[in-house]
Amino acid sequence: MKIDWLKPLLGAPGPFVTVYIDATRSGEGDREVENRWKSVRRSLEKDGATAPVLDTIGEEIVRPTRVGGPHGRVVVADETGLLVDRVTKTPPAVQKGTYGPFPALLQAAGAADESVDYLRIVVDRLGADLTWSEAGGHLPYAEHESVEGGHDVVNKASSGGLSHKRIESRAEDSWERNAEAVAAEVDRQVAAHRPEVLLLSGDVRAVALLKGALQKKTAELVVDVAGGSRGHGVNEDAFEANITEALEAFRVQRREKVLDEFRLEHGRSTGGVTGLADVIAVLARGQVKELLLSDEYGPGSELDGRSVWVGAEPLEIAASRDDLADLGAVTDEHELPATIALVRAALGQDSGLTFVPAESLSLVDGVGALLRWHDSGTPGDELAPSMSSDGGRIENLG
Repeated sequence: MKIDWLKPLLGAPGPFVTVYIDATRSGEGDREVENRWKSVRRSLEKDGATAPVLDTIGEEIVRPTRVGGPHGRVVVADETGLLVDRVTKTPPAVQKGTYGPFPALLQAAGAADESVDYLRIVVDRLGADLTWSEAGGHLPYAEHESVEGGHDVVNKASSGGLSHKRIESRAEDSWERNAEAVAAEVDRQVAAHRPEVLLLSGDVRAVALLKGALQKKTAELVVDVAGGSRGHGVNEDAFEANITEALEAFRVQRREKVLDEFRLEHGRSTGGVTGLADVIAVLARGQVKELLLSDEYGPGSELDGRSVWVGAEPLEIAASRDDLADLGAVTDEHELPATIALVRAALGQDSGLTFVPAESLSLVDGVGALLRWHDSGTPGDELAPSMSSDGGRIENLG
């Protein structure tokens, strides 16, 4: 899962306010959310958060999310304004606000895990409607635009004759030119915004022509979804259900691809490590391609209550203050909850993040890492008993 959209948080000086709140609305509408926010705000005021930042958050918190049913919301802000605003599928059990030198990255990353960066494309023989939905730190207010091909001879003649054949040929040519125009715009936007998947629907012939006109790298992102149309009479509920199903299937596939790679590389003892001490070590060396965290990271989890020492730079991370000093000239030392420190270090080296269901893969200390490279200095699980306070917790990951 991409978390690079969180990276601007690393360059901000802080302090940060992070709010994790139930955004569900029922009978009382905005008043419900406003009352929850007032309670969180009082707590943040006691912690030292300033009124302008809290006012900015409050103005946004009461805005409708346009999401139905129970859901939560994660907001991160500093003196410059809102930095992250994300909806989560599940509302938090406890409304929470934190104020400090580092944002609570885990909740924001968890919200992204529920999301997919995608471009929805609904085509006909004249053009296409494009809808973006990005996990880039904002509410899922979809952005819509239309692309028209400009070639309007789109209907074939129904009777025979040479003139009708010419019209049919012109129609086929118009369809192809329109598909090429749409493809050029899709290719351009994909290169600029790097979506994870393209959800394609619409007229069967137009779909086929568009696929043929897309660049190879763009076409590889396409997933067909039934039920979409630019015309009237489309069953919107059925189409949206198909979109939701396609996105959920992609999320599962995205996670399983990482887990399969981790199983393979860990089995080779070259490209995957597990256990808090080993993961800290490879993060500090900039080796991590993908950070793996058990999705049971709340109270009572293996990482709950564990802390890590960090410096001013994201890769300045160590299990203890003495170990941090051994890294060299480290400034601005802080002791952070392990989950925040691990995600921060992963961001600092452009790593991805995958939340791992306990039934899919057992991780020592609830944490693992896929590596970009491996050398003789890379810690391995064969060293874990000497690096961990409990060598008996090495688990079978096969």
